[in-house]
Amino acid sequence: MNWSVLMFLHMIGTLTLGFYLVLPFILGRTEKLSSAAKEGSLSAIGAFNRVAQYGLVIQLLTGGYMMTKGEYSVPWMIIVTLLLLAMFALGGIMSKPLRLAASGIKQSRDVSRETGKIRTLSALLAVCLLVMVFFMVFDEII
Repeated sequence: MNWSVLMFLHMIGTLTLGFYLVLPFILGRTEKLSSAAKEGSLSAIGAFNRVAQYGLVIQLLTGGYMMTKGEYSVPWMIIVTLLLLAMFALGGIMSKPLRLAASGIKQSRDVSRETGKIRTLSALLAVCLLVMVFFMVFDEII
């Protein structure tokens, strides 16, 4: 495969992950919304989370291939792979509280427990993504 096409696909995957950087800020604003708007927001966040999960798959495939063709240190490859797997896990774990919160709002019950989990997981995702970008930019550190 042409290296430029592969890098383009990798950047498309990166753009989908940008959602995880803004998600904590979006969640901070949903607290002030009405119940119907909050339900819609959580449903939209769930859909964007699925898109970001597909972006992670693109990152795994394209980045994995590029790692085999590049000159990277083993510790760097381990750290980046673990961060990617952590993002997969956190994004997957976050889907259940998103679904439960959206259905709980429909049923007019308290969803503060679910929204707290969503806020925590979104913050962890943002941190993982920032650390991953750091290691992508400064790959010669390790």
